[in-house]
Amino acid sequence: MGLYKIPKDFKLSVVIPVYNEKRWITEVLRRVRMVPIPKEIILVDDLSTDGTREMLQQFADDNTKILYKEINQGKGAALRDGFKLCTGNVIIIQDADLEYDPDDYPSLLQPIIENKADVVFGSRFIGEKHRVLYFWHMVTNKILTVLSNMLTNLNLTDMETCYKVFKKEVLEGMDLKSNRFGFEPEFTAKIAKKKKPAWRVFEVPVSYDGRTYEQGKKIGLKDGFNALYCIVRYKFFN
Repeated sequence: MGLYKIPKDFKLSVVIPVYNEKRWITEVLRRVRMVPIPKEIILVDDLSTDGTREMLQQFADDNTKILYKEINQGKGAALRDGFKLCTGNVIIIQDADLEYDPDDYPSLLQPIIENKADVVFGSRFIGEKHRVLYFWHMVTNKILTVLSNMLTNLNLTDMETCYKVFKKEVLEGMDLKSNRFGFEPEFTAKIAKKKKPAWRVFEVPVSYDGRTYEQGKKIGLKDGFNALYCIVRYKFFN
């Protein structure tokens, strides 16, 4: 890589939940495939209705698995199904639009490969370039992150980030339940509960090119309230 040495037995599993991303999916896959790291790609289509579903088969190859869901359940459910297909020793979550740049994979993976971390969050708020968009999205994100930190005793700057990278064994014994965007606070709460030894959590800066609603952004106010509910729920209950 130039920065550090990739172990010979290393393989990254890139899990991409997909819903109505016909406009972006080809470019996202091109960028993921260009990253010079041994990897497999798992695409999980959540019953897209815009033609994405019909496009995906052309991307199947020895290193790309495609799962077609028959019921639209949301991001969290798609990720759970995708995790079951992972054969890599490290997993990264990649959204199916162009908000997050796969060129950040090397810096996201470095703390894990150097055995300094078990889980890495890619933060949009600690120094990298980002597109200026919605003020209230930023405020809501920071409020949710602070509340999550209060209940998990972590000091994250971006709990809601898409870029979560972790060793495969982090999922062992983790009973994920949230079907939609509640996955983010649920995953965060459950890694924080691990003790003796605790998971080592790092943050690294990532670039961010946020979409407008006209460009297909899906998360909204309802998802913010659901995230708040999940922060409290998964602190005190499984």
